[in-house]
Amino acid sequence: MNEKRASVHWEGAGKKGQGRISTETGVLKEAPYGFATRFEDDKRGTNPEELVGAAHAACFAMAFSFACDKAGFATRTVDTKASVRLVAQGDGFAIDRIALSLEASIPDIDEAKFQELAQAAKAGCPLSKALASVPEITLVATLKP
Repeated sequence: MNEKRASVHWEGAGKKGQGRISTETGVLKEAPYGFATRFEDDKRGTNPEELVGAAHAACFAMAFSFACDKAGFATRTVDTKASVRLVAQGDGFAIDRIALSLEASIPDIDEAKFQELAQAAKAGCPLSKALASVPEITLVATLKP
């Protein structure tokens, strides 16, 4: 149906290596990443977990808005954040938690219906499904006036 592409060019070995990430749309064009942007506090580049978080937050926000629309509620604003935790595991690393947070303004919806639609969107968005091996995916959903 639809296929999106990204590419990475990596040079160097391990901790000293550097990569560049690009997407077919050009939104990311040779965005730098490496050990320091992933495991230290270097903010001059990106990292895979940040990109997974952005993708998950974007997918979930869209799925939530579509679910509201289908249920007859128009979303005014939907603000979503994702925090992706990378932890040491054995000789490597694993993502063990993704924490989603949602703040949305939706006229004429009650809290129970809002929470129901948010949980359904979390379970049904394609990125949530793709990330099903992550042991913990949480959601805190807040309805704003």
